[in-house]
Amino acid sequence: MQYKISGKVIRGDGYGRKIGFPTVNLETSARELPPRGVYSGTAILDNKTYKAGIVIGPNNKIEAYLLDYDGDAYGRPVTLDLNLFLREYKKFGSEKELIIQIKKDIEICSLA
Repeated sequence: MQYKISGKVIRGDGYGRKIGFPTVNLETSARELPPRGVYSGTAILDNKTYKAGIVIGPNNKIEAYLLDYDGDAYGRPVTLDLNLFLREYKKFGSEKELIIQIKKDIEICSLA
């Protein structure tokens, strides 16, 4: 399973940053996207490659948490390579449950 999605980083709702996992949100013209879910992969931003946890969410919302990235990527092009399907997209009963799961997902991404 290998998907590549390119686009421009746009502003999201800021929820990832609020809970300690800032993401880049992607605006893309890609017509075909992989199924909704959480993936391990890489992100290429400013000619540098980062390990990434990537989410394909409802309404084809695409966002990625770039491990070891701390910067402002708004307006810049980014390419995401989805390498491994981790789990289906789901709503959590609480913010605490979501944070616990994100930490588990990031651990897998860091080892991939």
